[in-house]
Amino acid sequence: MNKKVPMTVKGMLQLREELERLKREDRPRVVKAIAEARAHGDLKENAEYHAAKEQQGFIEGRIRDIENKLSYVQVIDVSQLANKDVVVFGATVHLLAVDTDKKVTYQIVGDDEADVKQGKISVNSPIARALIGKREGDEVEVNVMSNKIIYEIEKLEYI
Repeated sequence: MNKKVPMTVKGMLQLREELERLKREDRPRVVKAIAEARAHGDLKENAEYHAAKEQQGFIEGRIRDIENKLSYVQVIDVSQLANKDVVVFGATVHLLAVDTDKKVTYQIVGDDEADVKQGKISVNSPIARALIGKREGDEVEVNVMSNKIIYEIEKLEYI
């Protein structure tokens, strides 16, 4: 991976916090658990030892993954953008489904920050790709799982 990874300021801070927690709390806790399990003797049949080693592998892999992402991160602070009348990465978009009058709100974020339950969609999602570059009042057709939904952009926010 050698291309820039777009991320909001909040997303980057959350990744850094997770990295610090993994290094300061989780890694030492697992190392201690491995040492305690070793003290019990025969490692071949020691489930505690094998579970701790597996957890150590997960933690080390996650640390490498986060460090790699942070080395390629391109932090985008939408509050500092000059052009605030079009949908861009980081914008919060209030939409109205034209057919059903259902309102939804999404913030367009990086892949690692996406969480639909929290209203955060990946910049690479079909909805975000359809919205990028559009303005308030525009109608956007989105193909989602063989359904076409037409949204009207009601409001844009850059928080």
